[in-house]
Amino acid sequence: MTPPLPGWMPYFAPVNKRVLPLACSFTRTRIAPTPSGFLHLGNAASFLLTAALARQSGARLLLRIDDMDRERVRPEYVQDVFDTLRFLEIDWEEGPRNAEEFEARWSQRHRLPLYEAALRQLAAGGHVFACTCSRAEVLQAGGDGGYPGTCLHKGLSLDTPGAAWRLDTTAPRPLVWRTPQGPQQAAELPPSVRHFVVRKKDGAPAYQLSSLADDVHFGVDFIVRGADLLDSTLAQLYAAQVLGLSAFTGSSFIHHGLLPDEQGNKLSKSAGATSVRHLRQSGASPAEIRERVAAFLRDYSV
Repeated sequence: MTPPLPGWMPYFAPVNKRVLPLACSFTRTRIAPTPSGFLHLGNAASFLLTAALARQSGARLLLRIDDMDRERVRPEYVQDVFDTLRFLEIDWEEGPRNAEEFEARWSQRHRLPLYEAALRQLAAGGHVFACTCSRAEVLQAGGDGGYPGTCLHKGLSLDTPGAAWRLDTTAPRPLVWRTPQGPQQAAELPPSVRHFVVRKKDGAPAYQLSSLADDVHFGVDFIVRGADLLDSTLAQLYAAQVLGLSAFTGSSFIHHGLLPDEQGNKLSKSAGATSVRHLRQSGASPAEIRERVAAFLRDYSV
């Protein structure tokens, strides 16, 4: 059952009208936070915009918490996802309703067989290679900010201890992502995601693969994410072509602006950006946060 329209929807009407054609409709979109820190205003902006666009387009809203990076996940960060969504008065039709239900049924740990099947498909097709480079070595060797292909032709076994699996992106592929206004085309895969990691050194699936697999698994056809994740969109489109996942390549994407801090820098959980939790505990109201977010998005060309 679709929840009633929230009272905050009018805040985002000008943004919605600019972003979505009137006849545009989708089946499902998602809010997909990573519980690696307390959520900040930039996360709130993305959540509110996604929820507003879901209502306008008729899409069901899925809550999917990306917790594959278990070393950074903490229970209080998972709980903060639910506290923040409820504080902002955002409701969702699908996904866990609380932290206990998330751990019991919705954690990405429960979908490991899905990710492992995709990894086996890539390995069987000869699309991945083993890489033992450290992050420092990659940064030192990659002059353009990307992986230079150090291990591409070494012929290391995929079973090499401590080796990550990287996708061989040597072959050019047409990278076209759809938006509600029409298709957009990238000339080539950006250096930042060249030969990107699909399986980490500890054997766990990497973000690009698990996010792609989850979007296909849940039937997501409308993805709203920050402009800083455009390179990830292109990486996932590349992997989707290799894996034959036409459901993902046919999805529509919106890459929204990033709410800056007072110095004009990108908000970051790792850099200690002011959290919604702190603002809430300091007496800020949901309406104050929504007004700030909506004002920014109205001025930014989504």
